[in-house]
Amino acid sequence: MSRSHKANHYGTLVERKAADRYDLELDRCSWHDAKRPDGTPVEIKSAMHRHADGQPGTFKLYDQYHNRLRAESGWYVFGVYRVRGQGINVLEWEMRHSSRLPQLNWHGGGSHRSAKQAKITVTEMFHQ
Repeated sequence: MSRSHKANHYGTLVERKAADRYDLELDRCSWHDAKRPDGTPVEIKSAMHRHADGQPGTFKLYDQYHNRLRAESGWYVFGVYRVRGQGINVLEWEMRHSSRLPQLNWHGGGSHRSAKQAKITVTEMFHQ
């Protein structure tokens, strides 16, 4: 399994756990992953606690999805995980309104997206 395929797999596991933890209905569309019981959109972001090289994981946000979430007064759920066998162990959770994020520095989003991206490290999100 490639690294990006694994990351997608682990992200899906975090989404399922987040839905259970925060009573969310998974509703994957192009710009959010779930909805709260009142219909408010929620984007679920996951990051590995530490990578193999020892660096802290990062949450990747994309401007077009973030802007839509902000316009809809949506929320983010951030989950930090560690791989355990075929699954994951979520170490930390945070649910935050989309207006309450650390400073976002937007830059090119890579060749696969026509969006700009911002990265928030696990340290920035959880250990401020």
